[in-house]
Amino acid sequence: MENIHSEKLNIPDKLYFKIGEVSKLTELEAYVLRFWETEFKGIHPKRTESGQRLYRKVDVELILTIKHLLHEKRFTIQGANQYLNSRKKGKKEQPPGISMNEIHAELKRVRDILA
Repeated sequence: MENIHSEKLNIPDKLYFKIGEVSKLTELEAYVLRFWETEFKGIHPKRTESGQRLYRKVDVELILTIKHLLHEKRFTIQGANQYLNSRKKGKKEQPPGISMNEIHAELKRVRDILA
């Protein structure tokens, strides 16, 4: 994910960003950002009294990570959510959708074939 780190460096040092600014920074349409708010729990823009969204720098960084996962790594929304949740919990990275039990069962099957 080196590409993400280089993009993070281009984020201006501000406390809050309006949705139009985030749209320009991330090269995503505003409707995509609003949709991702409903799909990814980590995106929490604050709201002004008039209802305008104000994104923090961490929100913008998360959006860039999600964009990388969906657009470049070709994850599904569910897969990206699983990946982000496993990273947040400190688990080692593994491909989304494959459980440790499935890996363990497959290794046992390979062992039995070799024996």
